[in-house]
Amino acid sequence: MSARTKPVEAPGSWWERGDLHYVGDRLHFAGSDVAALAEAEDRPLYIYSLDRIEGNLDRVLGALAKTGRPHRLYYAMKANRYPPLLRRLAELGKCGLDICSPDELTHALTFGFKAEDISFTGTAVANRDLDRLLVHEGLTINCDSIGMIRRIGERQPGRAIGIRVNPALGTGYGDSPLLTYAGTKPTKFGIYREQWHEALATAKRFDLAITSLHFHVGCGYQTEQLDRWEAAVAAAVAFLDDVPGVTTVNVGGGLGLPHRPGEAPLDLRRWAAILRRHLGERQVTIAAEPGDYVVKDAGMLVLSVTDVERKRDTLFAYVDGGFNLAPEPVYYDLPCEPVACLRRAGTAQDVTIAGNINEAIDLWAEAKPMPPLREGDYIAFINAGGYGASMSSNHCMRGEFSEVHV
Repeated sequence: MSARTKPVEAPGSWWERGDLHYVGDRLHFAGSDVAALAEAEDRPLYIYSLDRIEGNLDRVLGALAKTGRPHRLYYAMKANRYPPLLRRLAELGKCGLDICSPDELTHALTFGFKAEDISFTGTAVANRDLDRLLVHEGLTINCDSIGMIRRIGERQPGRAIGIRVNPALGTGYGDSPLLTYAGTKPTKFGIYREQWHEALATAKRFDLAITSLHFHVGCGYQTEQLDRWEAAVAAAVAFLDDVPGVTTVNVGGGLGLPHRPGEAPLDLRRWAAILRRHLGERQVTIAAEPGDYVVKDAGMLVLSVTDVERKRDTLFAYVDGGFNLAPEPVYYDLPCEPVACLRRAGTAQDVTIAGNINEAIDLWAEAKPMPPLREGDYIAFINAGGYGASMSSNHCMRGEFSEVHV
């Protein structure tokens, strides 16, 4: 614990931990006073803890070590591409990067990652994309369609490729259909069993070597979804019997974390046991590509309160940033828990927190119990380290924000 922090002084809320808690009545994150950091910027502010990111990375690596197989991690860069974060990961050398566009490849190379450290998995990949990707021999390219296999074969016959498969089973946070990428309803991701032999025949026609098998079946799954995730793993691993040349099985990302009271951290021991059960006897390297799990709870978005006023029976607290800065809560119902940076004495009140975008859906939280709030206060929206800044837009030309790390 940093010398600047003190032990938590009161019974903690569900989100409090050693590096995120109140010191007195002021919120501290990674040893820093959150409101003081926000005041220095005077605009919407993302704050990240690079130490927390490394700790999260180490937890997944520790779990993979229990599978009994060689393993490697590819951090999903689309979750957060903050330059100091990528520089730190490159220096640590503990992981490669998962990317999904040629521009992400260029960005990754800028920070010292080599093509051999990078795995590409994308959908609707244009020929101009392929032409940029195929320049890099060591890059793993996981094909998402038969057409993509053919177009690579036409350009570079004999190349090594990966194939993304769709096991028609999947799961995500709360079993949400929006976060389940493989299931009863056909999705755009990967090659189904019905197309599998055509995919293999296409690869054979161009003498392409299939060395990687990839699947990613959902986002944000928690311990209660692990049975469903195991069924998806079993179905995906069955594809391996037809491709003896595969040396790496990439099980994707999607590892979840608590977003609401009562939710528990993902049981990584059980997660690893599933992989050991289905891949422990296979002569392959197990790869995974977590994004959210690595960065989400290592970051927050801090916004200032512009007004507090009642409209009919609803008390609104308005803040100077909207859903365009962190779209996931609106798109996928993955909430960023609002936490008052000053825990002012008084009776908690149910507050609806509204952003500054001129759209009715721009609500951060409704009927949320909060300590008394005043104009000029700050609210930290935790679990904003992943798919926040990287998904942000300039809607209403309100896309301005700052990023710092502590």
